[in-house]
Amino acid sequence: MKDCEKSSSVVSALILLQGVVTMLFPQASVKLTKKMIAKNFDNASELEPNSAYLQQLRAIGVGMVAAGGTSLLLEDSEELGTKGTEISDSEGKAAEVDE
Repeated sequence: MKDCEKSSSVVSALILLQGVVTMLFPQASVKLTKKMIAKNFDNASELEPNSAYLQQLRAIGVGMVAAGGTSLLLEDSEELGTKGTEISDSEGKAAEVDE
């Protein structure tokens, strides 16, 4: 179960990082898209993105940052929530805490 939680954190961090790169440097995403299209179409390298497409890429980047960051924050709060729900009493037994 811990491996799944760790991989979830890694994926969330990667999405956050990709969102930052896409938001700040949309031309990098355009280059990648051109390379992918060039495998199936002729003259793909001659395509030029318009400003609306670059704005859309930036908006997607902002969404990825929000999604990745929120996921990381929720994972941290779940860890704190599960650790804080049980408190040992004076006899060493776990007692439930109402929040």
